Amino acid sequence: MQTDKQSIAILGSTGSIGTQTLDVISQHSDLFEVYALTANNNIDRLVEQAKVYSPEVVAIADESKYHALKQALSGLPIKVFAGEKSIGEIAEMSPIDTVVTAMVGYSGLLPTIKAIEANKKIALANKETLVVAGKLITELALQHHVDIVPIDSEHSAIFQCLVGENESSVEKLILTASGGAFRQTPIEMLSLATASDALKHPTWKMGAKITIDSATMMNKGFEVIEAYWLFGIDTDRIEVIVHPQSIVHSMVQFCDGSLKAQLGQPDMRHPIQYALTFPKRLQANLERASLADIGQLTFEKPDLDKFPNLRIAYSAIRRGGNIPCILNAANEVVVDAFLKGKIGFFAMSDIIEQTINEVAFIASPKLYDYIATDSEARQRALEKIK
Repeated sequence: MQTDKQSIAILGSTGSIGTQTLDVISQHSDLFEVYALTANNNIDRLVEQAKVYSPEVVAIADESKYHALKQALSGLPIKVFAGEKSIGEIAEMSPIDTVVTAMVGYSGLLPTIKAIEANKKIALANKETLVVAGKLITELALQHHVDIVPIDSEHSAIFQCLVGENESSVEKLILTASGGAFRQTPIEMLSLATASDALKHPTWKMGAKITIDSATMMNKGFEVIEAYWLFGIDTDRIEVIVHPQSIVHSMVQFCDGSLKAQLGQPDMRHPIQYALTFPKRLQANLERASLADIGQLTFEKPDLDKFPNLRIAYSAIRRGGNIPCILNAANEVVVDAFLKGKIGFFAMSDIIEQTINEVAFIASPKLYDYIATDSEARQRALEKIK
């Protein structure tokens, strides 16, 4: 492979962020090359991607699909691996310059740690990594002099707004939220809401898990926690505001009262490209936002009675320790149960709060504490699903 190009590993290449990252790479094939692609269990799409992008390495987390993957890529000069451990090992491989962490949920934590310890630049799309173990991750990044550049549209927006600014001049971060599928749904109707209803996001095309998180506003709660660790801003200075047009991706308020916002079409390829090319800003063949055509940008406060998950997330990061880890584990369990029709909309919040109250608090957790906490919290949450 050519050495003058940035070598990219995409962990979670078959998901929404992964596929859009490959689209960005295709538009700038003179700058990037795909070294590694990994997936959880979507073997068909992984094979398709491997044949198009010819990476050195592919891996499937589901070990039962190893032989099928190996057979599908036989005759091609591609190394094939399987198992969750192999994904972490791939993140450490020496030819890789940048690791795009696009895996869903807790599964992204250990590979991200491996990549940081191997001194890779991190293009972070897996917000759960910072939710679960933000203190550990940020300390490791400082220790290994590793840059973490956010891909989340909101954190990318803040990151862009802060370029060239003095950190001490920042007064407040303002994260915008679309409001999800239920922004205009009366609270008394939400107990009847189904997964099918929740998956109808008004502006963004995302995977099922993050779309449900958007509908409950847990996604925004996670983003508050992520912003806390990425930018070193106390949660009292991180505000969430609902902006249904999804054109203003987030804002920064400075000590002189001025606001700086980053605007653009709701297209994840914008922040993906920025993360890969930073500090440069390159041409992109993407739709431009026409403010005249949009006509109106509106903002409103989030309803914490309708969306208690946002309140729960603020409380979790303020308590600190392993509480956000419990929050994430319980949320992954209840979202899966909601998607399968086993529990209702508000039961998700109830089970999360109950789980947080039952799992032992650890003020200064180590990696093994996070692993144990995640396991226990999942079990506790599962016990509450009938």
